[in-house]
Parts: sequence; C-alpha cells; structure tokens
Amino acid sequence: MTNRAHRRAPAASGALALAALFGVLAGCAPEAEAPSAADSGAPDAAAPAGDAPDFTHPDLRGEPFRLADHRGRTVVIDFWATWCAPCVFQPAELNQVFESHRERGDLVVVGVEIGGATPQEVREWGLENEAVADYPVLTGADEDLARRFGALGFPAMVVVSPEGNVDSVTVGLKTAQEVEESIAHLIGS
Repeated sequence: MTNRAHRRAPAASGALALAALFGVLAGCAPEAEAPSAADSGAPDAAAPAGDAPDFTHPDLRGEPFRLADHRGRTVVIDFWATWCAPCVFQPAELNQVFESHRERGDLVVVGVEIGGATPQEVREWGLENEAVADYPVLTGADEDLARRFGALGFPAMVVVSPEGNVDSVTVGLKTAQEVEESIAHLIGS
C-alpha cells in the first residue's frame, strides 16, 4: 500500500462515519428497483445457497480473473458501480482488509464494477473520488452477475467460502471490522 493510501484511510473512515449519519449506508439500487430490506446491510435473505456462480472478467490491466481459480481461499467480492454514490467509501475499508491478509494469502478481495465503465473510467473514478483500490478491480460485468449472487443493491459484498459456496451476501457499506467479522469463521481468525 502506498503512503498516499495510508494518509487517505483515516479520511475515508471519517467519511464513512459521516455517510452513516446521513443514511447512505443503505446502498444504491438501480432506478428500476426499489430498495429491499436487505439494503440495511444485513445478510440478504435471497442469497443463493450452494456453489457460487463462476465468472471470468478482466482486471484493470486486462488480465483475466476467474472465480473458480481461487478455490481453497476465502473470497470477498465487492459489487459496485461508478454511478453509486455510497460505493466511493468502500475501497478504503476493503484496502485495510486486503492489506491485513496480503502476506497470509488466506483471502482474496476483488471489486467488480457492474455499471459498464471502461477500465480507464474506473481508474479516473478512483482518482477523482480518492477511492483507489489496492486489490484487483474487474470490469465487463453487469448487474445480472451481481443478481446471480443474490445482490439487489450496491455496494454489495459477497463472501465465498474456500469450498466455493456463497457464505453471505450483504448490501450496503461495510467497515473493515465488519468485513473481518464476516470472514473470521472461514479463515480461522
């Protein structure tokens, strides 16, 4: 992680707290969808049980990322979109989680932009919003992929077990501590 990211993490955490005061932690839903009870950040009751749907999408460098290639490790997937205002706060929190597990290798963190933005647009969005992710960010996905995991709003966090099963789906912003709590039973922390 760069020094720049370290300097921004406290500001992002402060912004996350401020966002909570204004009620944006519920997340965004596309205009065609009304927010559901899952938008509170609680596990989504519609989350599919069993195997996580496999997918392959390129990261910002054009390298393919295939979910099935990460069996044996816990995977945190952050589904988000550049049009989702609260989504700007999630990368700082996930950067902390990513960094704390980087050397252990027990966790994969990946962001999946579902709004159709190009890699260049995602890079520009990250810089403009001080929301640069230290973990891989994928492009080329759409909302249908998120829905296949049970996510009906954004940002949505999906935790996939080392066995490849969907463990949990939550909609709304998560602090680094909340993410750690949601994966602890899978990584033995």
